[in-house]
Amino acid sequence: MKLVIRAVGKMRDRPMAALCDEYLGRLRRHLPIDVHDVADDAALLGGTRDDTRRHETVALHPIGREMTTAELKQFIERHMTHGTRSLTFLIGGSEGLSKATLAACQHQISLSRLTFPHRLARVILCEQLYRCVSSIRGEPYDK
Repeated sequence: MKLVIRAVGKMRDRPMAALCDEYLGRLRRHLPIDVHDVADDAALLGGTRDDTRRHETVALHPIGREMTTAELKQFIERHMTHGTRSLTFLIGGSEGLSKATLAACQHQISLSRLTFPHRLARVILCEQLYRCVSSIRGEPYDK
């Protein structure tokens, strides 16, 4: 399975970009992962696939389903074992995601009830994906 992160805006904050790169580098030892910066909400779905049985899209949204790390791990593992080719995570910009974008996604999850800047949400997502995939692979989490 391949993981994809599509996010509105570029990661201009160097320390946060470095954190993302660190977790993405670790994650790539286990799974392919692509990260795409897009200009706006309308472009978020541009790279997702229409075959929803094999390519699923997850919107990061404050009112989405809240998950623990263990639940996120099970969610990813379920997709890995059931033939999902790619799991695409969408991160909106400062305005969030449009209703049309949310409606086009198969899943909506929340990182927290707290509101995060979209750049910080990307760091949190990268870390959680690395943590979950490491656990799935039976490896200790490298702090």
